Amino acid sequence: MVESILPVSLQNVSVRKGGKSILGPLDLHIGETGCSIVIGPNGAGKTTLLRLMHGLERASSGSVKWAIRKSEAYARQSFVFQTPVMLRRSVIENIAYPLSVRGVRRRTARATAEDWTEKVGLEYAAHREAHVLSGGEKQKLAMARALITAPDILFLDEPTTNLDGASTQEIEALIRVATEEGTRIVMATHDFGQARRLATEILFMYHGVIHERAAVSDFFDGPKTKEATTFIRGDLLI
Repeated sequence: MVESILPVSLQNVSVRKGGKSILGPLDLHIGETGCSIVIGPNGAGKTTLLRLMHGLERASSGSVKWAIRKSEAYARQSFVFQTPVMLRRSVIENIAYPLSVRGVRRRTARATAEDWTEKVGLEYAAHREAHVLSGGEKQKLAMARALITAPDILFLDEPTTNLDGASTQEIEALIRVATEEGTRIVMATHDFGQARRLATEILFMYHGVIHERAAVSDFFDGPKTKEATTFIRGDLLI
């Protein structure tokens, strides 16, 4: 049995840029199962937190520790951005790319990618150039490309912000299936409804730290801090 890369522990981590504190100092432990939804006002540090765990940001101090060697851990996780990057290739080649760079034979990678076009409802577009897809189609492609390697953990940075209701529903369905099949989800969103639908827990960020952490129903029904109460109510946090 392959050893999980989880849990991951952030210990006294901070990120500073230009002499300004962007994140932390904070401690965080992410276990092997569930869907953690990160919410908070703009500039709270949500994206920086996700990028730090995924290795796209470097900690100014503190440490990020995985259950296995960091180099191996990064190879077994995926990240979906708010605006997905499309390679100048067909849809099926975009989806197959993560397998190709891991040394999977081209025929096997394309066959697996073809299966994923069906899973995300893009089989009709499999041989189109990816850059001509609609926003919702690009995000479904990004989800397929992220999940094709069966990652231990998937980071999602507001993946449905610019999508219509139907596309959002399709992306959420993919996230639910991934969670049910054992992929650990850590996702940032501004959508309270989405957080209620998907989360097993809420991480509320404010001024670069995790201000409150709670089960989804506990957080929305009875936040423990004034700041969380203000945020849920829709009032401005300064």
